[in-house]
Amino acid sequence: MSYNPYTLSQVDTTRQRTIISQVYAWMTAGLLVTGAIAMFVASSEALTGLILGTPLYLVLALVEFGLVWYLSSRINKLAVSTATMLFLLYSALNGLTLSAIFLIYTSASIATTFFITAGTFAAMSVYGYVTKRDLTTIGNLCFMALIGFLLASLVNIFLRSTGLYWVLTYLGILIFVGLTAWDTQMIRRMSESASSETEGQRVAIFGALHLYLNFINLFLLLLRIFGNNDD
Repeated sequence: MSYNPYTLSQVDTTRQRTIISQVYAWMTAGLLVTGAIAMFVASSEALTGLILGTPLYLVLALVEFGLVWYLSSRINKLAVSTATMLFLLYSALNGLTLSAIFLIYTSASIATTFFITAGTFAAMSVYGYVTKRDLTTIGNLCFMALIGFLLASLVNIFLRSTGLYWVLTYLGILIFVGLTAWDTQMIRRMSESASSETEGQRVAIFGALHLYLNFINLFLLLLRIFGNNDD
């Protein structure tokens, strides 16, 4: 399966709408799985003691990274059922590691941040879908900035610079806002060029993964600003 954002086949409107609906349905399913597992783990002292602050947490984080890489790079060759299972597995593992936020922030501030994230995400996703402007340049810049963001975040684990922490927070928000618009436009183009039902289902899982990652990262960065850890 090959996608060229500049050379599109004749649009099958019905298939395209179905694919786009599936993208957001799977993304929502992934978020629900993550949220449900995170809340369940946070409510269990035994599970939080087993996962958080232990070597298992690092193992889970590495497995998550591997799943994202594998799913993104092999989506064209995986069976749809396998791709779907891996996406939901990643969502579940992410719930295990994200359970920590329920121990750090109040439920009210988490809920508030979630709605802020949802509104921001929706606005940028709609923009990416309807705009006639080619966002490829913006997307490439955001991707390069993301690499710098990740490297700087890793360095700051050791530096523990408060100033750099906040610079990275606001930079990260801008990056994932831009990536949301770009990924949405890319997904729309991919849905236009999907020539079969199976190809469309692969696009749906691929797109759901990208938008899910954008939403989660945007949420975590906004939580740094709006999260309240008062008792």
